[in-house]
Amino acid sequence: MPIEPAAMESASLRDFRTEVRAFWRQALADFEPAKLAESWMLGSKPLTREVGQQGLIGLTWPKDFGGRELTNAHRYIVWEEALAQGAPINYCMPMDRQTGPMLLRHASARLQASLLPRMVAGDISFCVGMSEPDSGSDLASIRSRAERTHQGWLLNGRKVWTSGAHDADYMVGLFRSEKGSERHKGLSQFVIDMKSPGITVRGIRNLRGLSHFNECVFDNVAVPADALLGAEGEGWKQVSEELAFERSGPERFLSSFVLLREMVDNATADDEAHTERLGHLIAELLSVREMSLGISAMLDAGHSPANAAALVKDLGTTFEQKLPDAAFDMFDVPADDVSTLAVVLRQTALCAPEYSIRGGAREILRGVIAKGLGL
Repeated sequence: MPIEPAAMESASLRDFRTEVRAFWRQALADFEPAKLAESWMLGSKPLTREVGQQGLIGLTWPKDFGGRELTNAHRYIVWEEALAQGAPINYCMPMDRQTGPMLLRHASARLQASLLPRMVAGDISFCVGMSEPDSGSDLASIRSRAERTHQGWLLNGRKVWTSGAHDADYMVGLFRSEKGSERHKGLSQFVIDMKSPGITVRGIRNLRGLSHFNECVFDNVAVPADALLGAEGEGWKQVSEELAFERSGPERFLSSFVLLREMVDNATADDEAHTERLGHLIAELLSVREMSLGISAMLDAGHSPANAAALVKDLGTTFEQKLPDAAFDMFDVPADDVSTLAVVLRQTALCAPEYSIRGGAREILRGVIAKGLGL
């Protein structure tokens, strides 16, 4: 069950999709089904370098920095095909999705020249430091501080739920740069070398026994003056832009796609209950996908559809979390079953609870949607 080309795709985009699909199939040929079902939140530095060598990171970026100046539709296809096949792309996809565009808009010329070509090549990876203890998805309540010094900035505080921080080379972190400021005011973003003295990274173990989430402690971490992204105090505006990229893509409804494919392959053709259940699920998937593609087109046009992106994430993660329960209802899967369906189902069931938390908890997103609608 492959992803079908979108109705709006041109012949050249369909040819591009064919090439990309062949690349991912070859790159993932040796991955076990359980690994493919662990979702894109896992990362692989060797795979990231392979994706970079293939020229699939930074497709929309300027050629001066190693990009190919293609459209957002090309970028969307790369990650949609990766997600449909269960690729562990947490080290390359978020970097391409949000970090690179943020650096292109707001970073100093030195940082752009130093970092963007290495990102395109897949030689480095980034994490994003937003959430904090006692704040979670309420980013406006963060307390980590950035203080000016003669040499640059001094960072202190804690970040939590930071995906891939244990293996990342750099972080884009949100800190309160104006003393005494509250909520959305006085926030700034910084590019931070994760090897800087004073940074401690501690893994947070999840239901699967993995620690891709982390707590990061900053104790008098010095960063240069041009580590600041954009102007001081513009952090909230920048984060709002970033979250529109983060919340609207195919990763918000395809995390369980490997399981859906197994469900289709194992369904009984003449079982009306199977046909009806799968029909409803696939129709729901296609509806969310059309919404996501619409936001992709809006981003291409230079818009920042934060409210629509929040809606896609809420609907998409709700769909993703339905699939394990639907599979348990449809199929008799004994505890000792070692079939591919059973292995993928068990792995997806363990992954699913975090889908509605990462990238903004469902409750916070519904508040964002309500405010955007004037409710």
